[in-house]
Amino acid sequence: MGAVRIARFTTGEDPRFAVVEGGPGEEELLVVAGDPLHTPLSPTGKRVPLAEARLLAPVIPRSKVIGIGRNYAAHAAELGNEVPAEPLVFLAPNTSVAGPGDPVAIPDWAGEVHYEGELAVVIGRFCRDVPVERVPEVVFGYTVANDVTARDRQKSDGQWWRAKGADGFCPIGPWIETELDPADLRITTRLDGELVQDGRTSLMVRDVASLVAHVSTAMTLLPGDIIMTGTPEGVGPVRAGQRVSVEVEGIGVLENPFVAR
Repeated sequence: MGAVRIARFTTGEDPRFAVVEGGPGEEELLVVAGDPLHTPLSPTGKRVPLAEARLLAPVIPRSKVIGIGRNYAAHAAELGNEVPAEPLVFLAPNTSVAGPGDPVAIPDWAGEVHYEGELAVVIGRFCRDVPVERVPEVVFGYTVANDVTARDRQKSDGQWWRAKGADGFCPIGPWIETELDPADLRITTRLDGELVQDGRTSLMVRDVASLVAHVSTAMTLLPGDIIMTGTPEGVGPVRAGQRVSVEVEGIGVLENPFVAR
């Protein structure tokens, strides 16, 4: 499979997958049969203008979302934390996944909710104990993520099950880019259009290959699993009525409104 953008979408029917073609503002969805994570790409010949479709989360993990905390030194420092000696790994359920444009509902038990723009890795095959040099073989592609965090509950609960795993707290999209060098990509986050995060993946404490290899030493990764790679400095609060846009160079923009639940 060459470099393609894989989207999941609906026009009011059951979700379908498509290859995204065309430049900004002129995108079309070339509908494919089946799920590209499990079957070879098979175009049906049907095309849908992007403007006539609603993009969904490009993948719903079969089993898990894996988060990495404090993987940018400046972000660790801004919250008063040290860079951990080993990757700081946490899990979120697949019910936390939301798509581009989906409202993120802020629960009444969350006093302070933060945005965290990130690069996310989508796993493409069953794997375990993956050597660093073979990580590219198990990566299906990359997408954009917002690791929404109830900061007060993160501190008070100890375990991050609801601080990061609440319904809708893991928006991803707009699609999966299957061929991308993650070594030095710009990540920006905007809150109501104002730039609040501006970092590069080259500033990660541990790169993508190291993270995937590390996680795979403890648990089997399944097709569609997502590994979040950490957020640059500049995190901050978001309130109901505001919008957060995260952009990763080479992929696209993920935008979500925030509402009260």
